[in-house]
Amino acid sequence: MQTNAETIQKAAGHASLGDVIRSSRPISWINTAFPFGAAYLLAGGGPDWTFWIGCLFFLIPYNLAMYGINDVFDYESDLRNPRKGGVEGHLVPPGHHHTIITSAILSCLPFVAYFVVVGSWAMVGVLALSLFAVAAYSVKGLRFKEVPILDSVTSSVHFSSPAWFALACVGAWPDATGTRVLLAFFLWGVASQAFGAVQDVGPDRAAGLKSVATVLGARATCQLAVLLYAVAGVLVAFAPWPLWLGSLLAVPYLVMAGRFWNISDEDSARAHDGWKFFIRINYVVGFFTTVLMIIWKVVL
Repeated sequence: MQTNAETIQKAAGHASLGDVIRSSRPISWINTAFPFGAAYLLAGGGPDWTFWIGCLFFLIPYNLAMYGINDVFDYESDLRNPRKGGVEGHLVPPGHHHTIITSAILSCLPFVAYFVVVGSWAMVGVLALSLFAVAAYSVKGLRFKEVPILDSVTSSVHFSSPAWFALACVGAWPDATGTRVLLAFFLWGVASQAFGAVQDVGPDRAAGLKSVATVLGARATCQLAVLLYAVAGVLVAFAPWPLWLGSLLAVPYLVMAGRFWNISDEDSARAHDGWKFFIRINYVVGFFTTVLMIIWKVVL
C-alpha cells in the first residue's frame, strides 16, 4: 500500500482545477455559506445582490482560502496523517502550492472589492477580521493553529464570522436572543475544533506540532468539547419558542464526543470514528435548523 508521501511524490505538473476544488473541501462549503445566508435573512435582509454575492463568496472562495492555505502550510504534517488525501484534507504537492495560494487570493479579490465598495465600516471591519483569522490560522509567522486554545477559538471565528458579517451587511445588532444564539454557535465551533484535534494527536506530535489536544491531552480535550457543547445547548434553551428546540440539536454532538470521554493519547486515533459522524450529522442538524428558522420567521 502506498503511503501519502509516496503518492504525492508521483504527482507532477501544474495543479488542475480539480486540485483547486478539492483543496476547498466541497463537503464543508455549506458550513460557512449557511451561517451567512441564514443570519442575513433572519436579520431582516432580503435576497438582494449582497445576499447572493455573500452566499457565493462564503460558499467557495472563502473555503478555498481557508482550507487551501491550510493544506499548503500543513503539507509536511499532513504527509504523516493517514486521514489526509480525501474529503478531510487534500494533499497538495509542493509544486502545486503556488497555484493553490494564487487561486485562493484571486478568487477572493472580486468579492472583497465589492464589499469594500458597497459596504459600511462595520462590514469592512468584520470581513477583515474574518480573513485575518483565515490566514493567521495557518501561515508561517502566525500559525494560530499551533497555539493551544487560540487554535480552537480561531477556527470557530472561521465559521462564526460569516454570520457576524451578515449582521454587519444588514446593519442589525442582535438582541438578547440573537446574542445567545451567536454565542452558542461560537462555542459549538470551539468544541468542534477541539474534538477534531483529538484524532490528530499522534501525527501532530510526530510532526512537532502543538494543538489544544496535544497540550491538554486527548481525554481532557474530549471532556472540554462535551462541556462546551452542553453550554451551547443550554444557551439556546433560553430562546423563545420554537427556537429553544434548537437546544436539542446539541444532543448528537454530546453523544459523539461523550463516547470518547475517557480516551487516552495512545488511543486518540479512535476519535476519527466520531469525526466521521460529525461530518454526517452536520447536514442533519443543518436541515432541522432550517426548519426551525422557517417556522420562527414565516409561520409565527
